Amino acid sequence: MEHVVPQQHGGGDDLTDLALSCDRCNAFKGPNLTGIDPDTAAVVPLFNPRTQRWEDHFHQTNFEIIGLTPTGRATARLLNMNVPARVQLRELLQLDLNVI
Repeated sequence: MEHVVPQQHGGGDDLTDLALSCDRCNAFKGPNLTGIDPDTAAVVPLFNPRTQRWEDHFHQTNFEIIGLTPTGRATARLLNMNVPARVQLRELLQLDLNVI
């Protein structure tokens, strides 16, 4: 469980401010509340899993996570969601699920 709004920015420990996160995403997010949309260079809020729907901001293609909105693009970029090792891990995990 990780803080959506970091404690240093006023986030709390109640369930409305906590979400599941892998250690890498949490480390890359750090205390950031915003990111830069690589398409427009605009500073935009990061994706908030407590108030926004994943499907509205992201799509997965060939195991890469594609940002559909400025928030999605900025979040995918800031969290380094598509570095080769993470894309390969998603592919391996999907392959394992298909075997079951």
